[in-house]
Amino acid sequence: MTALPRDLDPARTGGAPTATDRLLSVLAAFDHQHPALCLTDISRRAGLSLTTAHRLVGALTEWGALERDESGVYHVGLRLWEIAALAPRGLALRQIALPYLEDLYEATHENVQLAVRDGSDVVYIEWLSGRSAVGVHIRVGARWPLHATGVGLALLAHGDPEFQEEYCAGTLASFTPYTITDPARLRRELAGVRRTGVAVSDRQVTEDALSVAAPVRTADGSVTAAVSIVVPQADAQVPVLVPAVRVAARGISRALGWRPERP
Repeated sequence: MTALPRDLDPARTGGAPTATDRLLSVLAAFDHQHPALCLTDISRRAGLSLTTAHRLVGALTEWGALERDESGVYHVGLRLWEIAALAPRGLALRQIALPYLEDLYEATHENVQLAVRDGSDVVYIEWLSGRSAVGVHIRVGARWPLHATGVGLALLAHGDPEFQEEYCAGTLASFTPYTITDPARLRRELAGVRRTGVAVSDRQVTEDALSVAAPVRTADGSVTAAVSIVVPQADAQVPVLVPAVRVAARGISRALGWRPERP
């Protein structure tokens, strides 16, 4: 059974799942590892009886949130894409940022990424990659813990101090021997990001990749996203990458209305 989102988990909310919880649990049954599910799988992963799952899946399919193919397997429907496209931190931000991401890609021909924070995760909303770029476990819509990626470190470093402390005090998932799992070290890393304006994630997700990231700001100066470049760790020239990533982040920020503080 797939886990309910944190804000839908009865153990956290103190009550039994509501009708809305059950409906959302059907949608939560789909993820990047499970993009297509039969009714039985949806029932199992959502933790619902087959009868309840059948009723909810039928309603979602009729509305367009799910689509059923000829073999009887369900997929996420285009209606959800239409709704998601209205999110200001999704498609709208991507459209503004894309010219600057393309410039960064053309200058480097490496992986270029744009991401936003959603709770304790970073969510990727754009990704550009070339044939010769280092392999990454990233795709549009993918989630990773904040502490393990360059974009995540950039976003976490500029988050609310109380949230930062809560995050550092929690469990820090490990993916390689180089992943930051020590709270004290993570706090030092975040302080360094705020001091230098860039985040460097060295072999934290895979042992062959390094990323350099910088924050993207809105008109009021708050950080709304982060842009990064991911390169082979063995060939990484961080001092060369930092200015390029900063230029891209500043360009996107200016397009969003941000202006640097003047003396």
